Amino acid sequence: MLEEIYSDTRERMAKSTEAFRQELGKIRTGRASPQLLEGIRVDAYGSSVPINQVATISVPEARLIVLSVWDRSLVGEVERAILKSGLGLNPQVQGNLIRLPVPPLSEERRMEMVKLVKKMAEEARIAVRNIRRDSIEMIRELEKAKEISEDDRRAAEAEIQKITDEFTQKIDKILADKEKELTEF
Repeated sequence: MLEEIYSDTRERMAKSTEAFRQELGKIRTGRASPQLLEGIRVDAYGSSVPINQVATISVPEARLIVLSVWDRSLVGEVERAILKSGLGLNPQVQGNLIRLPVPPLSEERRMEMVKLVKKMAEEARIAVRNIRRDSIEMIRELEKAKEISEDDRRAAEAEIQKITDEFTQKIDKILADKEKELTEF
């Protein structure tokens, strides 16, 4: 019974941590990355589709993203979607290729990004703590139902705290890496 709670807790915390990692991938660091374009949707064939379903995205250089749009008639739509995304990228269209030079970030913008990243990390930590709270509540319910003893409850709560600390450290490591990436030139 407790093993199920531990594995469920681990799984949910891992998902929260991965969601945080993916959100950070969308934050521009002055370095080109295909993740920058995740979340951009293009109006194609009567519906809104992710940009990676209408073009191949590659990063040939540290400050350049190149999109090779498969259907030439969608080049204008892809360009519009990038301009509307608010990433501050200026597409350069050449046939069915779209080049996106990634300008370096100003010092002020870097500091804004660091604040945003720290806020996102705190939200991820809160999500992990909420999962911990739910798990501890389940353990206490088991004790109330007389399925486990008080000693088992204490040991289980300690194990849940250990799992929580592990994932909080992972979030802190991801945050430190992103901060370093944002502040180096």
